[in-house]
Amino acid sequence: MTSSDKPENAPETAAESTEPTGSAQSAGSTERTGIAAQDWARASAEPQYRAAVVDLLGALAYGELAAFERLAEDAKLAPTLADKAELAKMASAEFHHFERLRNRLTEIGAEPTEAMEPFVAALDGFHRQTAPSDWLEGLVKAYVGDSIASDFYREVAARLDADTRELVLAVLDDTGHAGFAVEKVRAAIDADPRVGGRLALWARRLMGEALSQSQRVVAERDALSTMLVGGVADGFDLAEVGRMFSRITEAHTKRMAALGLAA
Repeated sequence: MTSSDKPENAPETAAESTEPTGSAQSAGSTERTGIAAQDWARASAEPQYRAAVVDLLGALAYGELAAFERLAEDAKLAPTLADKAELAKMASAEFHHFERLRNRLTEIGAEPTEAMEPFVAALDGFHRQTAPSDWLEGLVKAYVGDSIASDFYREVAARLDADTRELVLAVLDDTGHAGFAVEKVRAAIDADPRVGGRLALWARRLMGEALSQSQRVVAERDALSTMLVGGVADGFDLAEVGRMFSRITEAHTKRMAALGLAA
C-alpha cells in the first residue's frame, strides 16, 4: 500500500514520499542497465536472481494476505457502518493484490505456498508485537507500517527486471487506506489533542519494528540478501543502503506530519 490518496483539503501526505527519492524514484526517467534493463525471460536465466525474485514475490504475497486478514479484523473496531464498509473494500483490494502475486509465482514455476512459507513467522511476529489496541492505532499501523514496507519494496523494485518491477509496483498501489487514515486520525486529534501524543509514540514504535522486521527477513534469505547487496542484479552497496534508509525515514517523517503527529 502506498499513500497516493488523500482527503480533500488535507495537507500533503506521503503521496510523493512513497516514491523514494534517488535511484528508485527515477524509475521512468533513468536509463536502466544490467538486470533492470532486461525482461523476465532473459533475467531469470541466472538461477540466483530467479531464487531472489521468488523470495521477493513470496514475501509480498504473504504480506498482502496478512494485510487482507488484518483489515478484515480492523473493520470490527470501526465506529460506524460506513467505516466498516470502507475497510472491507480495502481488504478486498489487498486480496486481489495477493491473487496477482500468487498467480505470478505459479506462472514462473514456483509453488506459492512454499514461496510464502519462509516469511510467515517473521510477518506474523511483527503483527503480534504491534497489535493495535483500538481503532485509531489500527489506522496508524496500516498507514505508517504498511507504507514503510512499501517504500522498501519500491527501492528494491528499481533493480528488478522490467516484468517483475511492473508487477511489484502495481501491487504496492494504494488501496485507499492512506487518505482514509489521514482524515480519520486528524479528525480524532482535532476533537481531542491528547490523542496525538499517544499515537505519535505508537507510530515511532511501528517504525522501529517495521525496519527491524525487514532486516530480519532479508538476512534470513541468502538469495534475497545477495541480490540487495549486489551479488546479482544492480544491488545496493553499503553507502546506498544508508541512503535508502535515509529516504525511508524521510518519507516516514512526512507521513507523520500528514497525520498531525510529531515524528
